[in-house]
Amino acid sequence: MSDNFLSAPIFITSDHAGYDLKIALRDWLRANGQADITLLGATSTSATDYPDDAAALAQAMSKNKQANKTAMGIAICGSGIGISIALNRHRHIRAALCRDSGDAETARQHNNANVLVLAARRIDLATATAIIKKFQEKDFESSAERHRRRVDKLA
Repeated sequence: MSDNFLSAPIFITSDHAGYDLKIALRDWLRANGQADITLLGATSTSATDYPDDAAALAQAMSKNKQANKTAMGIAICGSGIGISIALNRHRHIRAALCRDSGDAETARQHNNANVLVLAARRIDLATATAIIKKFQEKDFESSAERHRRRVDKLA
């Protein structure tokens, strides 16, 4: 069974530093056929606190999980580090900061990441879209016992 995110709803959150990239990615996703997108977090470039923006995503992902649905999360802050830390405090989140498509592939295949974290101040839109494409299309390698065993220890 495929567990990729090609047709899954997408929740996107950001702090103020990631706001412009969030809007650009929403527009790119819509232009590429993704209809089910929910924006969370910052509503402008005015300062917000990334733990609050991360909590909004974690809550949305939790409600989706409780409804037995698969969803993909995208979280953006300036470096990607702060929002990653905040997200990974939630047991149902496996957030991975990805700086290139190779990171995205590994995050999905080996770690079953369900939230892609992007660093708005470190990557451009073209890089971000390449990362998203790879993250969406890859499946968790659940047949590899070592990956399942390790991911199970995260829950």
